[in-house]
Amino acid sequence: MELSDPIDFTGRVVIVTGGTQGIGAAIAEAFLAAGAEVMVCGRTQPATLPSSDGRHAAFRSTDVRDPAAAAELVAATAERFGRLDVLVNNAGGSPDADAATASPRFVEKVVALNLLAPFYVAQAANLVMREQPGGGCVINIGSVSAHDPQPGTAAYSAAKAGLLGLTRALALEWAPRVRVNHITAGLIRTASATALYGEEDGAAVADIIPMGRLAVPVDVAHACLWLAGPHASYVNGADLAVHGGGEIPARDLARRAPRPPFSSP
Repeated sequence: MELSDPIDFTGRVVIVTGGTQGIGAAIAEAFLAAGAEVMVCGRTQPATLPSSDGRHAAFRSTDVRDPAAAAELVAATAERFGRLDVLVNNAGGSPDADAATASPRFVEKVVALNLLAPFYVAQAANLVMREQPGGGCVINIGSVSAHDPQPGTAAYSAAKAGLLGLTRALALEWAPRVRVNHITAGLIRTASATALYGEEDGAAVADIIPMGRLAVPVDVAHACLWLAGPHASYVNGADLAVHGGGEIPARDLARRAPRPPFSSP
């Protein structure tokens, strides 16, 4: 069997939620570079849109936490481009918060953005994809927090764990017309990396990652290209780890740390 080019998305249409900056923008640019038509969304239109070789993503102002707005995003994309092949649910995130004092409103917003919004957009996308030749695929961008929560991330970690469960459930229900997969993203070097991980783009934090560096947004973008492409046509309900091997266990870091010389009393 002759394999088609795995990175040729000419004639394909992609939605990237939260695709105006950071990881989302890198994903949008990767699909544009591969020939796809790309729609990105966000709360407000940015000064510049993701682009590649003179081609720009389209933009629609959307609050994906609103089911009606999510449905309108998908409908507008399908109407403009004639179909929808790939949905990347990238919008998400949360500031740290003490679980003991986090307000109900804070928790609801975090869960709405990181779990309910992907559900709403995926529901609308499935209605289009299942009726068209070739079907389609959904890629949910998750987090290592779903597997390994950190202090201050209770609502976020719970929502991301739910997103992983949602991925597996939808993969069961919507196949074979629509594949649904998940990416567990690790620590990402973005514009805000210094504030989150320290100076020099998180060089100190990189010491706890087996690969020896933080991911860059294009690492996640390339994983999306593979999951959406023909070489992953039998991949469904998968959790693809893009985290450099995770984190080196604290006990191993302690073992490696230099110890002061022993001196008898």
